[in-house]
Amino acid sequence: MVNCALCGGVDLVLIEVSGNTCYYHHCQTCNLIFMDPRFHLSKETEKSRYEFHNNGLENPGYVDFLNRAIQPCLPLLNHKMIGLDYGCGPIPTLSKLLALQGISCFDYDPLFDFRHPHTSYDFIFATECVEHFHHPQMEFLAITNLLKQGGYLTIMTDQWESIDKFENWYYRRDQTHVAFFHKTTFFYLCDQYGYEAEYSDGNRVVILRKK
Repeated sequence: MVNCALCGGVDLVLIEVSGNTCYYHHCQTCNLIFMDPRFHLSKETEKSRYEFHNNGLENPGYVDFLNRAIQPCLPLLNHKMIGLDYGCGPIPTLSKLLALQGISCFDYDPLFDFRHPHTSYDFIFATECVEHFHHPQMEFLAITNLLKQGGYLTIMTDQWESIDKFENWYYRRDQTHVAFFHKTTFFYLCDQYGYEAEYSDGNRVVILRKK
C-alpha cells in the first residue's frame, strides 16, 4: 500500500496518464499529487539532468525568475539575518542575488555537495525544489527544524489547479518533478508544521512564517 508522501494518508486516488508510462496519487487529505515511487529517476540520472540547466547570474531570464521569489520577501529581511537556499542546485544564484542586497545566505544541496554550516536560520528559500522532493514529509521536517521561530520560509513551485489538466500540464512532464502542490496543500503545511501564511502570489510563490 502506498501512503501519501507528505501527510502519510491512505485516502488516495490514482491518476493514470496516457500510455501508462507513469502514474500518480492524489491525496484527498492534503491535496498533494505525487508520482508513484516506482517511477522515480535514479539520483544519478536526476543529477545529470540538473547539470544541463542554464542557470546562473549570467542568465537574465533566470535572475528575473528568482526575483519573483526574492522581491516579496525582501521587506521581511534585514542585514543581521542569516538565510539558507535549500536545494540551490549546481550553480548557486539566489544567495548571490541576496548578497547584492547585503543579505547573507548560505547554499545547501546534498546532490552537489553544498552543506549548510549552521543549525538554524532566520529565513529559508526553497525555490523550484519542493517539486523534486521524493520524501516531502522528511524534507519539510528538516526545513522546519532549521528555521528559527518567527523565521520565513519562501517556497517557489508551480501549483496544480485542475485534475483534468494535470496530464498535459507542462510542469508534470519534467520527469524530475515528483510532488505537486495545490494552494490548499500549503494550508496543511501551516497546520502540520506550525506556520502561518505571510504572502502568496496566487500561483507560484508562497511565504510562510514559523510561529
